[in-house]
Amino acid sequence: MNSKDRFVLYDNNERFDYNKSKTDINIKFNRVAFIFFVLLVISIIYSIHLTHLSLRKLDSLNDNQNKTFSKLQRQNIVDRNGDFLAKTVSSIDIGINPVEIIDEKKLILNLKYIFPNKDYKAIKSKFDRKKFFWFEKKISDENYEKIMMLGDKSIKPEEKLTRIYPQKNLFSHIIGQIDEDNNGISGLEKSLNNELTTNTNTIKLTVDKDIQFLIREELIKFNKIFRTLGSASILMDVNSGEIISIISLPDFDPNQRIKITDTKYINRSTKGVYELGSVFKTFTLAAGFHEGIIEPDTEFKNLEKNIRCGKSSIREYDKEIPSDLTAAQILIRSGNIGSVRIGQALGIEKFKKFLNELNLINPIEFDIDEIGIPLKFNWGKCKLATASYGHGITTTILQLANAYSIIVNGGYKISPTLIKKNSRDKNKKILKNNVSEKINPILRKIVTTKEGTASLANVDGYEVGGKTGTAQKSAQGGYSNVKINTFASVFPISDPKYALVVMLDEPKTNSEYVYSYRDGSGIRYKGTPFNTAGWTTVEVVGQIIEKIGPILATKYNEIY
Repeated sequence: MNSKDRFVLYDNNERFDYNKSKTDINIKFNRVAFIFFVLLVISIIYSIHLTHLSLRKLDSLNDNQNKTFSKLQRQNIVDRNGDFLAKTVSSIDIGINPVEIIDEKKLILNLKYIFPNKDYKAIKSKFDRKKFFWFEKKISDENYEKIMMLGDKSIKPEEKLTRIYPQKNLFSHIIGQIDEDNNGISGLEKSLNNELTTNTNTIKLTVDKDIQFLIREELIKFNKIFRTLGSASILMDVNSGEIISIISLPDFDPNQRIKITDTKYINRSTKGVYELGSVFKTFTLAAGFHEGIIEPDTEFKNLEKNIRCGKSSIREYDKEIPSDLTAAQILIRSGNIGSVRIGQALGIEKFKKFLNELNLINPIEFDIDEIGIPLKFNWGKCKLATASYGHGITTTILQLANAYSIIVNGGYKISPTLIKKNSRDKNKKILKNNVSEKINPILRKIVTTKEGTASLANVDGYEVGGKTGTAQKSAQGGYSNVKINTFASVFPISDPKYALVVMLDEPKTNSEYVYSYRDGSGIRYKGTPFNTAGWTTVEVVGQIIEKIGPILATKYNEIY
């Protein structure tokens, strides 16, 4: 014991020793420290456990979010030049939960500053209902920063993936739509749904945005001029089947996500099935060449003006058509009776087989599901006669463009396509070598000669050839007075590269429209004299080729 810990007291001569001892304070303190240490360790372990659980939950939420985003992700669709036609983008929607508003008056003032055009009476009523609502969808980056700077916890941002269509109406029928669950319901969005949701590559199409725009503008213009119910067009590469443009009017904006039920929005290019009239006469003549039954200069003498078939009568539409014509002249002058005689020479089996080879009277395979099915009929002598000049036989505009491409490209079978491929299969030859050689000059004369029906399409420098078709629309128990006017054109006819088919649904004449011939003659004509393809669709095609011809020549290095 240290001396400093010892005290000695003396009292009444007695000695008293006092030794200083340590109290139990240290013992109590050590116990408290130990208990605190134990509690601290337990707290740390518990915190680690909670953190681990929260991280697992966060990972789970992230996984679910990633799965949701993956489900919503669809690959982009571009045209042949890489311009976006359909694109998936990330956007932010802003919602407000009125229950969590800190200062309602202040919030409304701030929102008015950022979004001055909104209806704040309606927004105030939503605040009063105390239920969450979406305030702004697809908010801009600038406004997103502003609204989040307000710091009001009632403001709830939510990131979403959105499918947008930058070209709006321009490709509506072929791109199609998706539903609220991100599933394709029409067009390529439907037919390529699996590829769009599982592949990692952008889908590239054969169409050209600029060409599509120009053709659509012309169709819209002439829909007004001729007061049509609608119209359709297809521009196809005759050697590959690639579709450069395909349009059906009226169209729609797929960005609006509106359910389309009105039949006026039908895809007239691929889904609509029509009797197209005299454009079928080209196939009758080509079948005669293919079977070796006739030559262009084969003469048909003493052709009647009127023949009977069962209870029906077949007449020439033009009383001025001569009774003696060559096979070539029958097509140039669009003779009904002459076409019947060629069809009769062919017979049912040969003519039917020829039309089947061209994919005209059975459903055709295509990249979208909206495909029309030509109406079935029973072949017989009268049906052979009428089908020979395009009456009582139906097809689609897509099939017509495809068949004309085969007729003029040397007789090689092609399949129409919207999907751009890296390589092209070798086409099978299905027609004899000389069919195109014989038919192409005749199609050119339909445009260049005064006897032809398509002189308004004689655009200088582009060697346009083609055939017109004017048909009455079928109705209950017969035919109506309204018409389908069609022109199937090919250019340049000396070395065919493009087929352009235009159809006008129920056009009317226009007494004020001024026609200008494009052959350099300077001839002008005011007013539509007849409601026939030669005065309606031919004029549209002429205008279109004037607009797109230079672009095709520049983009695709075609010199005519």
